[in-house]
Amino acid sequence: MSLVGDAAALQGIDAANVSAWLAMNVAGAVAPFSFDLIAGGRSNLTFRVTGADGTRYVLRRPPVGLVLATAHDMAREHRLISAMGQTNVPVPACLGLCTDPAVNGADFYIMAYVDGVVLDTPDRAAAIAMPLRRQISENLVDVLADLHAVDVDAVGLGNLAKREGYIERQVKRWSAQWAASKTFEISAVDEVAAYMQSHVPVQQGVSIAHGDYRLGNCLTNTSTGAIAAVLDWELCTLGDPLADVGYLGVWWSDGPGSANTSTDVTQAGGFLTYAEVVDRYARRTGRDVSQVDFYVAFGCWRLAVINAGVYARYLGGAMGEKLDDATLDDMKYRTKGLAEKALAATQRLR
Repeated sequence: MSLVGDAAALQGIDAANVSAWLAMNVAGAVAPFSFDLIAGGRSNLTFRVTGADGTRYVLRRPPVGLVLATAHDMAREHRLISAMGQTNVPVPACLGLCTDPAVNGADFYIMAYVDGVVLDTPDRAAAIAMPLRRQISENLVDVLADLHAVDVDAVGLGNLAKREGYIERQVKRWSAQWAASKTFEISAVDEVAAYMQSHVPVQQGVSIAHGDYRLGNCLTNTSTGAIAAVLDWELCTLGDPLADVGYLGVWWSDGPGSANTSTDVTQAGGFLTYAEVVDRYARRTGRDVSQVDFYVAFGCWRLAVINAGVYARYLGGAMGEKLDDATLDDMKYRTKGLAEKALAATQRLR
């Protein structure tokens, strides 16, 4: 992972207070500690922490500045990852949670550092042997199927959220966030929301829905093809498992929601096609995937709303780094493109 180690990278870390907390609350942690912002995150801030003995950890905290109250719940994210640690879904070990704002100005939690590569660009994927790319994508689907098979009550997540009406709840939530954070208008966002409210498929059971499942949110062992850890659980809830399957169609180069941008990892070739992804998932889970296009539309629409919120936070200086005008304009352009992809997907369903 690319690391930023200059002074600006430490925005969001009170090094003295956090160091003292780590030494007292994380077993085996040895001061002094160094902190590096892991570049690439555009939501919660993620830092690599290195102890005096060389042991590495990961610290997660909300963006600095004013943020939407429900969007960055560190205790909830810590709870989710801790619960997943009881299953065969690969996650980092959770090592501590701080809910005292006097320490660092906001809640944060500590995880073990997991070695692996975040496959978030075609260039990174191109460095992997071609036969291994197919295996990686198969493993990605299999881990998702395993996640959706987790007994939510057995791992203590039965009360995480309401079990039914996932899409209805999500449309309501993200419509409200769009209204609260938008800095420009996109008519397609409102059109898609109206369509989804009146065309919700019957929910096929209740699963843990990750909410942002893709290769770019996993650590991959590029020697074996295994998924070493699933990351970024901030959007996770109980809900319709097919939402995660549709969301992969936003990030797969031949998926119906793909914008074929520089972040479409599977452009490098050798991976499953999106149709093969959906088919493998259906065979692993036995679920009916005939309505997957609806979930692709939902994934594009929700990501457009999320991106609009991130764009607004960058404008307000709340993300720990500044972006130039060209990058901000590109973010705005991609947000509009996602909304148009969502609208096109709903039109195919009509």
